[in-house]
Amino acid sequence: MEVGYSTVVHKAEALTVKIKTTRFGELEVDKKDIIEFTEGLLGFENLKKFFIVDPGDQTLILWLQSTDDAATAFPIIEPKIFQPNYMVKLLPVELNSLALENLSNASVYTVLTIPQNVTEMSANLKAPIIINNKTKMARQIVLQDSKLEVRFKMYMDLKKYIVNYSTNASDDSKRTNVAQAARDNGTTVVSTNTANTTTKTNSPEAN
Repeated sequence: MEVGYSTVVHKAEALTVKIKTTRFGELEVDKKDIIEFTEGLLGFENLKKFFIVDPGDQTLILWLQSTDDAATAFPIIEPKIFQPNYMVKLLPVELNSLALENLSNASVYTVLTIPQNVTEMSANLKAPIIINNKTKMARQIVLQDSKLEVRFKMYMDLKKYIVNYSTNASDDSKRTNVAQAARDNGTTVVSTNTANTTTKTNSPEAN
């Protein structure tokens, strides 16, 4: 008697996804690098999933791109770049909400507002974005420190940092070092050189 065996072929699940964006065109993103904001961002609570894009320019500014809305992308930056003494102090309940014991396994970014006159750009130090590097869960948290500004003018500080850095490294190596630092911190960014110069001025802010 012959026994028939049915062969079941399991198609490997794709590890990447192609996402269309208004600013950067179509990008291929690793699924593991998609960041989930369970509460959304301030003023954009309906958008839950994002990924970080490095446009590859000289500004050190990254972009938090929505996976669900091609037109929504927020300029972000590590606050230590322009404000070395910036400290984030989270309450135990806030750490627990991100499954963190401390911030050693987290990445911290501030959202920028970039008006037409770029010298007036500002950073929201009051409500930083905190990302658990392991789980990719994230929140925008309004800090308790009343001294922190929602619109901290930081153009000159950023310019000084870039100029000082450029004296010791070429632009290419500078971008490489920034990307490497992000990887060391557990944050993966999607690199692209197709960014245009249009900036989105409405950004998630604390009241």
